[in-house]
Amino acid sequence: MQDRLNEKVEEIFTSKETCSREPEGSSARLHDSRFVRSLYLAAGFVALILGVVGIVLPVLPTTPFVLLAAACFARSSKHFHDKLLTNRITGPIIREWMEHRSIPRKVKRWVYLLLVLSLGSSILVVPSVWHQGMLVLLGVILIVFIWRIPVREPDTDA
Repeated sequence: MQDRLNEKVEEIFTSKETCSREPEGSSARLHDSRFVRSLYLAAGFVALILGVVGIVLPVLPTTPFVLLAAACFARSSKHFHDKLLTNRITGPIIREWMEHRSIPRKVKRWVYLLLVLSLGSSILVVPSVWHQGMLVLLGVILIVFIWRIPVREPDTDA
């Protein structure tokens, strides 16, 4: 499923007319059908809300949901797509992925640290062994998922 999501995001972001670095000049490739655009718009808002919730919950990853929201907005609303690209928080995440298809090593280390701290403290607080085991399993799955994301070295960002 993650591979299909990555392919869809890549397909939308690699077309030249989807978006550019400057939102004023971007022309998101909107879907022809008004109904399909409304579905993409709804999916974009759901993904964005899940991304925002993922900021405080270690279980939900923020970046994939923000990227999915950007992909949905690129097909449904030029206005909301441009808003994401110009936002000081979501804009750099989306542009980083569009340009490099990777994350910087420093960011990856922070993700690992915060994941271990948040899940580790949750495991210590939860009294049930079954819940602790589920948190450990979830942590391992998230670490493997993050480990699979390519790393961009600082000297190759030019």
